[in-house]
Amino acid sequence: MKKSILTALAAIGLTFGVSGAIAQKAPSETAIATFAGGCFWCIESDFDRVPGVLATVSGYTGGKTDNPTYRQVSRGDTGHREALQITYDPKIISYAQLLTVFWHSVDPVDSGGQFCDRGVPYETAVFVHNDEQRKLAEASKAQAMKDLGQKIFTPVETAAKFYRAEEYHQDYHNKKPLRYKYYRWNCGRNQKVEKLWGDKAYMGIPKKDKAS
Repeated sequence: MKKSILTALAAIGLTFGVSGAIAQKAPSETAIATFAGGCFWCIESDFDRVPGVLATVSGYTGGKTDNPTYRQVSRGDTGHREALQITYDPKIISYAQLLTVFWHSVDPVDSGGQFCDRGVPYETAVFVHNDEQRKLAEASKAQAMKDLGQKIFTPVETAAKFYRAEEYHQDYHNKKPLRYKYYRWNCGRNQKVEKLWGDKAYMGIPKKDKAS
């Protein structure tokens, strides 16, 4: 589905410039979180708006193919998911708070992908980097299941090697803002998240930046 949407966009000739990054002073201590939440353009856009998130990288993880390309992952036979690796300042935002943002910006009751994107590459997952993250992830998953009253299909897995995606995927929401917004709208992401979570949709993302 993503490919067909991009083809349509290319046909109407939308082209935009790259937005400049805002420099930040690096904190003395940082931590890593890794989430798969469907299209990595969207989950990157969501987490880039969260205070305490210092850097985000779109990539592939969880599969068996070394150095996978987007085309390989999209075929669905590598076992990799599109994912986001987040560097954050734990003095500003905790891992538990990042989990809250994650759950409330995806559809964890969907077992076959996310929104218009179907198959393994778009399935959700929480990839944990240590025992403490696992404990928090399992607890937050149980709470999300209780809140929704439905089974959650998002697994909590040990983080595997993370492969950075091609450069044109990085910060796509800034590089191609109208293409990105058209894709997100056409895929129905915001509509489904808001229907599922109600007033808790996109919890943890500043209100002015929700549904972007």
